[in-house]
Amino acid sequence: MAILVDPAPVRPMSPLWGTVASVRRELADTITLHVEPAGGELAFAPGQFTMLYQFGIGEVPISISGDPAQPEQLVQTIRRAGAVTNALCDLLPGDPIGVRGPFGNPWPVEAAEGGDAVFVGGGIGLAPLRPAIFAVLANRARYSDVVLLYGARSPQELLYAQQLREWGARFDMTVLVTVDRGEANWTGSVGVVTKLVRRGPYDPEETTAFVCGPEIMMRFAAAELLKRGVVRSQIYLSMERNMKCGFGSCGHCQTGRMFVCSDGPVFTLRDSARYLRRLER
Repeated sequence: MAILVDPAPVRPMSPLWGTVASVRRELADTITLHVEPAGGELAFAPGQFTMLYQFGIGEVPISISGDPAQPEQLVQTIRRAGAVTNALCDLLPGDPIGVRGPFGNPWPVEAAEGGDAVFVGGGIGLAPLRPAIFAVLANRARYSDVVLLYGARSPQELLYAQQLREWGARFDMTVLVTVDRGEANWTGSVGVVTKLVRRGPYDPEETTAFVCGPEIMMRFAAAELLKRGVVRSQIYLSMERNMKCGFGSCGHCQTGRMFVCSDGPVFTLRDSARYLRRLER
């Protein structure tokens, strides 16, 4: 007599196999992995992240930085910051990699339709913003002005430098870039990204803002957006915490009553302000 066996239960903590298709060096300490996920593709929404697993070492949360319209390749930009990220940055084409996800609350790009979409990024914070920019540009007619305000510490630390030039050459998008420290051959803006927020070409009353970067940068960028007149409920930020499970089970990323991995990483300013040392109301 045949014995019926229930299908194996879903195991959200078990990574699926992927294969590194290519590796591109972005900065001295930052690379972009192109991964072919098991099953052929991995659909995701802008702003979501995966847990990337290096076998025998561990896993870390990494924001997806590729185009949502191309789920057949998982694109993730990683900066060396510890044992796991060091191991991930040392991967070569053909190497295996573990992937869990995607997880998290995405950027609400639909909320900006009919108005201005303003992206404010600092440093590697441009990586989580990039899928949202791709999504907006893919449906460009649905938006009014599209503005990217981006800051880095130096010209050598500008992430996706070639893509910044390509976006800046578009007639239907404004790209303003600044660095904290300029050099002899740097002819662009020098100063923090909040300076760009003050003079960016957008209509505050019609703006939806997407902000990602170091928390101190997001704090002051959000304050400048409010001063410009952007509605608080139309300002979204992507938070970063020590995420371990990805779906609100382990509690490592709990902040107040919320879990960054499942309630975020994208939050409204109202929900995240208390965690940015309480912005002035």
